[in-house]
Amino acid sequence: METSAEVLEGNRAKVTVTVDASTVSSRIKSQYKKYANQYNFPGFRKGKAPRPVIDNALGKEAVPATVTDDVINSTLARAIDQNDLYPVGDPKVDDDVALVKDGEDYTYTFEIDTKPEIELSSYDPVEIELPSEEVSDKDIDDEVAQLQQHYAEIVDAPANTKVKAENFVDMTVKATDDDGMDVKAISQESTQYGIGSGLFPSTFDDEIMGLKKGDTKQFVIDVPSEPTPMTSDLIGKSAQIHFDVTINVVKKRKLPEVTDAWVSDTLGLKDVAELRDTLKDQIADQKNQFLPRLKESRVLDALVERVNEDDVPQSMVDDEETDILRDFYRQLQAQGITFDAYLQQQGMNAGQLREDVKVQAKEVTKQNLALDAWGKQKGLAATEADIDDEFAKAGVSDPEALKKQWLDNGQMYLVRQGIIRQKALDDLKDTAVVTEEADADEKKSSKKAEKAEKADDKAEKADAE
Repeated sequence: METSAEVLEGNRAKVTVTVDASTVSSRIKSQYKKYANQYNFPGFRKGKAPRPVIDNALGKEAVPATVTDDVINSTLARAIDQNDLYPVGDPKVDDDVALVKDGEDYTYTFEIDTKPEIELSSYDPVEIELPSEEVSDKDIDDEVAQLQQHYAEIVDAPANTKVKAENFVDMTVKATDDDGMDVKAISQESTQYGIGSGLFPSTFDDEIMGLKKGDTKQFVIDVPSEPTPMTSDLIGKSAQIHFDVTINVVKKRKLPEVTDAWVSDTLGLKDVAELRDTLKDQIADQKNQFLPRLKESRVLDALVERVNEDDVPQSMVDDEETDILRDFYRQLQAQGITFDAYLQQQGMNAGQLREDVKVQAKEVTKQNLALDAWGKQKGLAATEADIDDEFAKAGVSDPEALKKQWLDNGQMYLVRQGIIRQKALDDLKDTAVVTEEADADEKKSSKKAEKAEKADDKAEKADAE
C-alpha cells in the first residue's frame, strides 16, 4: 500500500491510497471463494461454483463492490497513521469512488479534518508559584490547631454571649409552611445546631445572628432552590418557611491545651516534642505527594493562558466532552451507581453536571493544543523506542501483538500524540521558573503594605498639588 497526503485549507487533508494489484486480486479471489461456500448454486457443489455463475446469480458488481468496501475499510485508518495525521472527526471518502478491478492497482482518495496547529503567545519558560518544600513551624502549628479543633469540647458560653459565626446553639424551633401546617422534620423542642454547618440555609443563620440565651424571634425565609438537609422536603411544596425560634443556650468550642499530658492521654505519644516531630514527618510526606501534582497543574494553567481562545475548534471541544461523558458513565456503571444517585450525592442537577463537563472539556482541549504547540516548537518526537516502551508498560503478555493491533487499526497516532504531550509537559516542568509561594498571612500583610504605600503616594501627590 502506498499513500500520500495533501494539506488543504481549513485544517483538512486529502489522502490518496493505492493498493497494489496482487493484493486486489487476492481479495477478489478470496471473496469469490467465500460466496461459493456461502450460497447454493444449482448444478454445483458447495464451494465449486465458477466466477461467471456467481456473477450471474449475484450481479457482476457484487464481488467488486464488496472487495472495494473491504479494501477501503482495512486501509483507510492505516493511511491516516502513515501520513502522521491527527484526525478530528470521521474521514469522508469520495462519493464517486471506483470499484476494484482484477489484476489492476486500486486507488482511492478521502478527505479528513485534522487537528489544528496553534501558536502560543510565548515559548519562554512558564513562571509559577509553589509552596515551600520545607516543613515550617507554621505548617506544624496549623496541624496542631486542627487537632485542637478536632478534640474540642462544646461547652455553654456565658449567658450574655451573642450568637456569632463560630458558635453552636441549643434552640427550640417551631416551623410552619405556607398553609400554616407544622413542619415536623424541622420543629423541635431542643436541637443543637452549628452555625454555618449547612443543615439550614444561610438565610436562617443570618436571622439568628446576634441573639443570646432566652431570646425569641419570629421570621420567614424562602425555601431555597438548592436543597439543604432541613429544607429539601419542602422544595416544590411550600414557597416559604415561618419560624419561631428560641435560643435556649449559646455554646462555644473549648480547645484543649496542648500539654505533654494531653498528648500522651489523647494521642498516645510521649510528649509535645514527639507530636511535632510526627506531624513534621507527615507533612513532609504529604508535600512529597501533592507538590509534583500541584506543579503540573500550575504549569498547565500558566501555559493555557498563552492560548488564543479563537484558535480552539469547537469540534474538538465537543469530541472531548463526549469522551468525558463516556468515561463518566462507564465509571458509574463499574461502581454500580445510578446517574440519579450520583447527582443526589453531589447535590447537583443534570444541567449543572453538563455545564461542568463543558468547562472541563474546553480546558482539556486547550491544554492538549498548548502541549502540542510546545512540543512542536521544542522539536519533541515519539521514537520507536518510546512507542515500544509504551506498549511494554501496558502490562499485557504480548506487547508486540498489541502494538500490531494498534497499527492495523490506525490508532498509533494516539500513542505518538500521548508521548509527545508527556514530553512537552516534562519539559515545561523542568524549565519552569518557580518562586516560593507566600502564605496567606504574608499575602495579607503584603496587600496591606501595598495599599498603605499607594495611600501615601496619593497623599504626597495631593500635598504637591
